Amino acid sequence: MKSSFSKIIDSETPVLVGFYADWCGPCKMLGPILKQVKDEMGEAVKIVKIDVDKNQSIAAKYQVRGVPTMLLFKNGKQLWRQSGVLQKNDLIQIVKSHA
Repeated sequence: MKSSFSKIIDSETPVLVGFYADWCGPCKMLGPILKQVKDEMGEAVKIVKIDVDKNQSIAAKYQVRGVPTMLLFKNGKQLWRQSGVLQKNDLIQIVKSHA
């Protein structure tokens, strides 16, 4: 997963990564919001969900201490991060501001 994760985030297209866990209540709210962002933005953004319990090395590398945490990458560089649930319009603005 690690090498493919590096390939995924090394993209001209902004990549929004959502770190989550199955046991996390707020994470369940974030799933449908990420889908709405993808539906609205289409090819302008890639969205990847990472289960921290199954991908602990990636979570550790990016110092994800709590879930949900979202990171935005472009060309392999981290441009933004925030923990907690954000609304669709806020996420779209953040992606557009870094596109």
